[in-house]
Amino acid sequence: MDVVAACRAFVAVSGHGSFTSGAAAAGIPQSVASRRIAALERHFGARLFDRSARAVRLTSFGRDMLPTARRLVDLADAMADDAERARLRPLRIAVPDICPPNRLAALVAAGQRQRIHLEVRTAGPAERERLCRTLEVRAGIVAVPDGTASWWVPLGLAARTPFPAATVFLETLRTGRAGAQARRRILIQPEDDVAHLRDPLTRAGQSVGLAPAQVTVTPSLVDAAAQALSSLDLLLCSRQQAEDFGLHWCPLAGPRLLRGYDIAAGAREDLEQLRTALHQDIARCLGASGGHRRPTEGRTTDNPRTEDPG
Repeated sequence: MDVVAACRAFVAVSGHGSFTSGAAAAGIPQSVASRRIAALERHFGARLFDRSARAVRLTSFGRDMLPTARRLVDLADAMADDAERARLRPLRIAVPDICPPNRLAALVAAGQRQRIHLEVRTAGPAERERLCRTLEVRAGIVAVPDGTASWWVPLGLAARTPFPAATVFLETLRTGRAGAQARRRILIQPEDDVAHLRDPLTRAGQSVGLAPAQVTVTPSLVDAAAQALSSLDLLLCSRQQAEDFGLHWCPLAGPRLLRGYDIAAGAREDLEQLRTALHQDIARCLGASGGHRRPTEGRTTDNPRTEDPG
């Protein structure tokens, strides 16, 4: 027997003084209300209503039980309300601030279709780590080395003019080389100012004779893109970012640089929802493709990962 449903029928009938009216108020057929109340009476071993008169009246036992039945119904309603609020509680997630608003909106919409109510907070890589650590968000898309990532975005160099070759060799940027009119810098945007991207590029530049100032971190993506648009400097970025800024993009001959992303979350449920139900949508938001295969240019792997749309 569903005690809550039976008590709901009991409260409704007692309040209206009629099985017909009470059942209508409870949204159930009169026969269902009668069966539920009869089951409740059998459960308690005493009658709740005096059915001998034309009108339905509570027995003394029914009057004693009615306040408790009301509390039980009210408590059940409150629990249902709490459950709905908990289900609709936003999953606050820190995402890269380079994600375009239209792609973030598409990600939130995809979450709603999966009954996952996302509330996105954009931030740089260090801030996303802090937000996850301090539990200011329930989850975060964090920057990780490509070997431990769930999503990858290959990086290359972007310039305002087309590149003369299919790949860029860092040694061609050395001062004094034939055709070099000025010292061209490689601009690292804040999203890529992480050790597993910045340090290999810096070391590779030093190994081919680039000046230390030729690999530099910029205050913001806007500053870096503006500099690339107005000078010979080169922006380290994804192909999609280059297209968004109207720049020409070219992959590096070496080192092979991949933005790696993974989910950090305090609850396993949140982690699994984001990694599985929204995997493809997060990939599109990051500028990675929707597959599960890691980019294989220059290396091989058996691990299923995501590749850049390239």
